[in-house]
Amino acid sequence: MHDDRTLVEARLRRVLDERIRPAVYPESVPLEVAVWHAPGEPVPVAEGLAADVEPITVGSRWGAPWGTSWFRVTGTVPEAWAGRTVEAVLDLGFDENMPGFQCEGLVYRPDGTPVKGLNPRNQWVRIGAPVQGGEEVRLHVEAASNPVVMDYRPFTPTPLGDLETAGSDPQYTLTRMDLAVLDETVWHLVTDLEVLGELMAELPVDAPRRWEILRAVERALDAVDLQDVGGTAEQARSRLTDVLAAPAVPSAHRISAVGHAHIDSAWLWPLRETVRKVARTAANMTALLDDEPDFVFAMSQAQQWAWVKEHRPEVWARVKKAVAEGRFVPAGGMWVESDTNMPGSEAMARQFVHGKRFFLDEFGVENDEAWLPDTFGFAAGLPQIIKAAGSRYLLTQKISWSRTNRFPHHTFRWEGIDGTRIFTHFPPVDTYNCSMRGAEIAHAVRNFKDKGAARHSLAPTGWGDGGGGTTREMVAKAARLRDLEGSATVTWETPSAFFAKAEAENPEPPVWVGELYLELHRATLTSQAGTKQGNRRSEHLLREAELWAATAAVRTGFPYPYADLDRIWKTVLLHQFHDILPGSSIAWVHREARATYARVADELGGIIDAAQRALAGEGSVPLLFNAAPHTRSGVPAGGARPAEMSGRTTRAERPDGGHVLDNGLLRVGVDARGLVDSALDLAAGRETIAPGRTGNLLQLHQDLPNMWDAWDVDEFYRNTVTDLTDADEVTPGDDGVTVRIVRTFGASRVTQVLSLPPGEKRLVVDTEVDWHETEKFLKLAFPLDLHTDRYASETQFGHFFRPTHTNTSWEAAKFEACNHRFVHLQEPDWGVAVVNDGTYGHDVTRAVRGDGGTTTTVRVSLLRAPRFPDPETDQGVHRFRHALVPGASIGDAVREGWRVNLPERRLHGAGEVAPLVTVDRDSVVVTAVKLADDGSGDVVVRFHEAHGARARATLTAGFPVAGVEVTDLLERPLADTAPPAVDDGRITVRLRPFELMTLRLKRA
Repeated sequence: MHDDRTLVEARLRRVLDERIRPAVYPESVPLEVAVWHAPGEPVPVAEGLAADVEPITVGSRWGAPWGTSWFRVTGTVPEAWAGRTVEAVLDLGFDENMPGFQCEGLVYRPDGTPVKGLNPRNQWVRIGAPVQGGEEVRLHVEAASNPVVMDYRPFTPTPLGDLETAGSDPQYTLTRMDLAVLDETVWHLVTDLEVLGELMAELPVDAPRRWEILRAVERALDAVDLQDVGGTAEQARSRLTDVLAAPAVPSAHRISAVGHAHIDSAWLWPLRETVRKVARTAANMTALLDDEPDFVFAMSQAQQWAWVKEHRPEVWARVKKAVAEGRFVPAGGMWVESDTNMPGSEAMARQFVHGKRFFLDEFGVENDEAWLPDTFGFAAGLPQIIKAAGSRYLLTQKISWSRTNRFPHHTFRWEGIDGTRIFTHFPPVDTYNCSMRGAEIAHAVRNFKDKGAARHSLAPTGWGDGGGGTTREMVAKAARLRDLEGSATVTWETPSAFFAKAEAENPEPPVWVGELYLELHRATLTSQAGTKQGNRRSEHLLREAELWAATAAVRTGFPYPYADLDRIWKTVLLHQFHDILPGSSIAWVHREARATYARVADELGGIIDAAQRALAGEGSVPLLFNAAPHTRSGVPAGGARPAEMSGRTTRAERPDGGHVLDNGLLRVGVDARGLVDSALDLAAGRETIAPGRTGNLLQLHQDLPNMWDAWDVDEFYRNTVTDLTDADEVTPGDDGVTVRIVRTFGASRVTQVLSLPPGEKRLVVDTEVDWHETEKFLKLAFPLDLHTDRYASETQFGHFFRPTHTNTSWEAAKFEACNHRFVHLQEPDWGVAVVNDGTYGHDVTRAVRGDGGTTTTVRVSLLRAPRFPDPETDQGVHRFRHALVPGASIGDAVREGWRVNLPERRLHGAGEVAPLVTVDRDSVVVTAVKLADDGSGDVVVRFHEAHGARARATLTAGFPVAGVEVTDLLERPLADTAPPAVDDGRITVRLRPFELMTLRLKRA
């Protein structure tokens, strides 16, 4: 037989595109259209429905950037269409290649009832099936003219990312507003041919099944009368029946399809627009559930559910009904799909507390899975947090984006820093926007790395980011793929059903230990410094507010601000979303974030001040309140008393124009350029700075990544570097015992103050940068005279180690990494810590000198200047505090990291304030002291072992205790854990390395 395969395949493509798809709507009549352009921000639905409208015609431009237009469409169903299926086809000017990045609409009936969303791949509204002739049609469309920020040239700087700079030019052209007859037979023929054509293209050319499909498709095309597609569609479908009925082989891969619409809580649009994206998607999906009995849809991010409840009660009613039926599924159990690298310990815990509690309170549903398909890597402390929240599984897809190494598993157990293991799945379909295309399904099968041990994978299916979610076309394709020879089988299932099957068939999968590092998007640890500092400050202010409010409530009856703290926590958690905290959103998002963090700081400052004044009472005793988890200046953790001052610091000038700072513990040499050429640990007699090198060195790099400007820093940035060694001023500080340095470079200016606090072995570096560079990367370097093949980096509830070498491609790929408050490097008898108050990105490199010694350089990432998606990223003034701590043990690193993030507060009062709880071991760090969320008045204390060793510790309550329970993060007793004994308020616990524990203390 002659090989005519390419001829038939080309014929299929053309006939589908030019004849069959256009015949889906064989008859149409135009609708009358009128519009009202809302001034300013979106208006309530009732106002939009009642607005005075003006006529507008197809072909007209509409929609200023970020505007809202209310379209009214009216018409009459022709009498000749009686008994047929009729839909409104409403094209607002969509580009079908950009679902989720375009204008969008939500359709309402005249009474305000939401119908469904309008999106590039979802332009229809069902009028009737069958319809009555002469029926009047009246619909309203709330249309958002969101501009296309990331276009076909995706990383071009644009002013469209902020309402203040976007201008007023119309963004879209009204394209089609018709009533149309839907030929359902033709629609099904399109789906049949798409499924078979896509499957055929993925099969081997020499596979018999491919040729069987090819011949069936050819026969079907022969049956189509190109001038009467509708009249011949049924005959064409009949010629495909046999190939569509052939069952899958018993060994076929099994895909659990989960209806999904990944919606970034902010990204290339502001938070307020996400509120509407979620409503449109939820309306779409509840409508689809009504039409498709097998379909199941899952939505994550409790914040997004809360938005629907608050802003769209009509949609919420439909959602609640679908949840009760088990088909609209709360997923993930987190407040948002947050970044997991940068959120602090308590914040990461509260993501689960607030997310799971919302779903429990609203629906009585508890999630077993963490659902994070798009997060930019996963911190090594996360497995323990997932388990402590009562969950068992993790799903993500993003690791498949790694550029250097292919992750070796799709289903595995992920082991965290404390030994906790979580059953984890990476969907091999490699997308969280699966559309049921044959290429996607075939890729999942070929790509699945666990063949032989497992046969199940998951496919999140639907257009995200306001693209409308799952479409009826995807559902129709899935129905044909349920049991089809040559394909994986596809079944709609909930995430929990998938995980139960996957774990049952593969109960002992491979184990991956440590962080899940994404070899991409490394610059998200630095971009938008103001957002990152706002997050760090908010986390620590929340710790203080809970600590002092709980202490004051127990001691003085101070009214504990339950509602305020709950609301503020949710605000901070929202801003940890994986495109806000990482700095990868438009200017509007980060402008609002900075303002929000300022309001949060003011409000929490008020709570802290009120609680401390209640505790201090009236008096003239100078009190230092210590919110850190370690004693400092003689003040116990969580208490207040007069500070104990010790030691003094001196400054002397050197003959070379430099300075020497000395406090009896540390002697620091600063040269005439303001660079640190010596940091001598006097007790150890050990020099910190590598020979011939200088610390406090600012280094400037060119920084234009190949893609993803705000997200990425590519390794070639290191090829060019400018050491900022020229100083405009190196002078004594105003207090006489510090050194002030001023440098200018490019259009920017840096002012630094170097100080040695009395009695403390640390060099504090305060840096102010007035930053006006473009596509540059600023680092602060400390070259250390220290030999080590690894270093410790703080993460949630502990730390873990990364190598300082690049033996393998896995190690080399980690050229920019995340830490929380410290990094720590150590030889067996001596170490150094670098601590910070609000930076996350850093790199550590090593080199061997001519004298045989090793120089290990720690560089802190301060600022970047990408131009997309915010062309003015980080322009302006920034302030950073870092400290170099010579002679530091890991315990010193932990303590100094807390110290720099929780500055002392001073107040006059009647006398000292005893801590509400104390712990007798420095290695056991208390991360939260608060009252129980249920309003019972119980005191909740959360702590962990922070040094990486076993610990036996005694916690002592500063109030009468009637009983104690070990709880999960949601403050529920752990059924399989016996409560520790209480002896006169003393509770003894034993912790494994990095173990997290929560105790609930009942007050007598």
